[in-house]
Amino acid sequence: MNRKQFIESHGATCNNWRYAWSFVNHKDKVVIFGAWDKQTKNDIALILKPLWQTLASGKKQPAYKQSREHIRLIEEEGYILKTFPMLHSDDYKDEQGIGPAKIKEFKPELTVKSLVYENDGWYATDGDAIKRAQTEDELSSIYTEGALKAISVNVYERNAEARNACLLHHGYKCKACSFDFEETYGSIGHNFIHVHHIVPISEIKKQYKIDPVKDLVPVCPNCHAIIHRKKQALTIKQLKRVLNKKI
Repeated sequence: MNRKQFIESHGATCNNWRYAWSFVNHKDKVVIFGAWDKQTKNDIALILKPLWQTLASGKKQPAYKQSREHIRLIEEEGYILKTFPMLHSDDYKDEQGIGPAKIKEFKPELTVKSLVYENDGWYATDGDAIKRAQTEDELSSIYTEGALKAISVNVYERNAEARNACLLHHGYKCKACSFDFEETYGSIGHNFIHVHHIVPISEIKKQYKIDPVKDLVPVCPNCHAIIHRKKQALTIKQLKRVLNKKI
């Protein structure tokens, strides 16, 4: 079984089989990323970083835009993240180290993962295995005395500082169901939560100013998935009513 056959056997596809390392199954709302062995350590795999937009040759990475959209589906639309291991080869690189990556081999095994964003990119991991890049003291030096700065965000990019400021203000408990990962799972659940855009950035279609307190809200993955279950996203108030069985 080759890689394409393996991916298609799980109902997923992509726009460019030659360059892609991420794939999507819209029916089951699943995103699949290949996890390079050279980018994986202790079950934590770096699956996408902004620097990958450009190849060493200076050309644009053909599959980056597609992979960035797949990340958005996980973060905003509640798609499940799964990964499979890929063994890297430099056979296509020249003496200067320039050239595309080659898959030497892969394991046809899918593993469900959580998505974590840190300073240099997006990671597939089992729980909160990555230390936060910024401490609360560092964030406080940016957002002081409650006078939060407006942050400019592109429709295709999520701003990590805005996310951190949201969590610093609201905390890590789900605003819909009040679930707290640390209370339930202990240290492995420390500082784990999704952040929901009250107005999905995919609907704005332009650069805009965001208030991390008013425009963002922490929600657990289950509530986040239900919020985006319908074409018109539920509000937190509507979801609370669903949880309380009032509608």
